[in-house]
Amino acid sequence: MDEALIRSLTPNVLGILVRRGADFAAAEDAVQDALVEAVRVWPADPPRDPKGWLVTAAWRKFIDATRAETSRRRREDLVDAEPEPGPAAASDDTLQLYFLCAHPSLRPSSAVALTLRAVGGLTTRQIAQAYLVPEATMAQRISRAKKTVSDVRLDQPGDVATVLRVLYLVFNEGYSGELDLAAEAIRLTRQLAGAIDHPEVAGLLALMLLHHARRASRTAPNGSLVPLAEQDRGKWDTALIAEGVEILQAALTRDRLGEFQAQAAIAALHADAPTAEETDWVQIVEWYDELAALTDSPVVRLNRAVAVGEADGPRAGLKALAELDDSLPRYSAVEAYLRERDGDVQTAARLYTEAAEKSSNLAEREYLTRQAARLNRKGPPHHNG
Repeated sequence: MDEALIRSLTPNVLGILVRRGADFAAAEDAVQDALVEAVRVWPADPPRDPKGWLVTAAWRKFIDATRAETSRRRREDLVDAEPEPGPAAASDDTLQLYFLCAHPSLRPSSAVALTLRAVGGLTTRQIAQAYLVPEATMAQRISRAKKTVSDVRLDQPGDVATVLRVLYLVFNEGYSGELDLAAEAIRLTRQLAGAIDHPEVAGLLALMLLHHARRASRTAPNGSLVPLAEQDRGKWDTALIAEGVEILQAALTRDRLGEFQAQAAIAALHADAPTAEETDWVQIVEWYDELAALTDSPVVRLNRAVAVGEADGPRAGLKALAELDDSLPRYSAVEAYLRERDGDVQTAARLYTEAAEKSSNLAEREYLTRQAARLNRKGPPHHNG
């Protein structure tokens, strides 16, 4: 059975059930039951119309569940409303579902988590890692969100900012290589940009395009991670870069700066440099200052410390790093890089090892382990004066 096909159809089927009157939690359960049935039946008897089959099966699952909990009259009404088998209308409800999951009755963090789980296809573990919280905490958050929306009609869409956060998290999961979701996130963001005149929507689209342009160079043939400074820039997609820069420039002229526009500006400066050595780190630091003022994010300040180290030297970078909490994810990796730049090879090797042990991403963990091994082979430490 084609899992990619199933993943692409699931949001559409879920959207059809919601529009037919099913509450979100019950609709999601019904779709999941239909998918289990598809796994059992399709290998031996594949349907000619997979979407129509899933719509019919999911609706019947929903009716069966409702029969056990509602009155006879309600049961009869739902049976009368059952759709006839046959080809389903061609439509794409995914973006609509993103907005419905960002319901005003939910806090933004809960809305994002629910959408990532129900529509984006991410696991609870992946969402918890994105939010830097324990998996059990995220499971409770998603459960509470489902309970909240089960008691309301999903006819009042949420705000654009929440939907943008969801789309970016979905893109990042796809960009990491764990799930093939990056292209889907770009497609949906293009749809949103075509429907809404909003500078931050344009900023997010530009950011995605600029990152996606480098995807082919991010890993070596053996799957190992290639850091930005070592990437083959000849593999970068110049058409995507040009499009991203054009979209960003148009958004910036609106003078309504937001975090996605600032991140895209940083990505554009990296993309504009012919070589790593020619990167305009001074401007990048300035954009990180703008981004930190907009978000007050410790992760932004962590990345800023790297940029400061490149612009003003490793000692300046270490000074900026010292202002942050050393329990931050990737703190040890950043410190290791700056310590190596400053000539403290022994400390850098130890920190690379620590960072590898803390990393949950396999490619990143292997890269950090190789860095530690490389420094350990260098011999006695040397310190710059």
